[in-house]
Amino acid sequence: MSSDIASLPRATARWLSSRQDTRPLAAPDYATLDDRELATHAARGHEPAFRELLTRYERPVFSLIFRMVRDRTLAEDLSQEAFIRAFNAIGSYKTSYKFSNWILKIANNHTIDHLRKRKLDTVSIDGSPHARSADEISQSQVVIASTDETPAEYVENRELGNQIETAIAGLREEYRTVIVLRHVEGYAYDEIADVMELPLGTVKTYLHRARGELRESLAHLAS
Repeated sequence: MSSDIASLPRATARWLSSRQDTRPLAAPDYATLDDRELATHAARGHEPAFRELLTRYERPVFSLIFRMVRDRTLAEDLSQEAFIRAFNAIGSYKTSYKFSNWILKIANNHTIDHLRKRKLDTVSIDGSPHARSADEISQSQVVIASTDETPAEYVENRELGNQIETAIAGLREEYRTVIVLRHVEGYAYDEIADVMELPLGTVKTYLHRARGELRESLAHLAS
């Protein structure tokens, strides 16, 4: 487990322990169960099922939030809160829905709510200033430079990246989300639709508008 999420299980330990089911039941091998089966066990109060789901999804949840807020400590806090929200609502999870999309939707909505309240408006292409390892920097940066670039090209790309960063920061929260999910995280359109709980057409519209706004903001670069 990488250091960027190492503290997450400890932060949720008290909540998980409060959910522990002490009934004398034969314990299944939770690691072999699929997400839907785990969610069913979790809804029945089986603490090991919660822990297995946490193990499987702490990294993708943290990664999504980290790339949205670019602050390690804040991303950890929001991740913990998102998991607690999800686990408290586990009884409402429908097994016909992909669990990964369900948990990421909760994480995304929680992060969007925070962004709207705090109005965080920076998306750093160089990685979070709070990153404490090369892995954290890699997770939080938008790569635009080539490994074959000359020093002059590197400086030019850095300047270009700063302008792109400013343009992305000016997008409304929903547009920023689709840009990050599509062009940073690499999600497919249908996956973005599931995560954001939006119709596929709306996702495509948001992407089209977000790209249009970015083109307008960066139009001076083409002159």
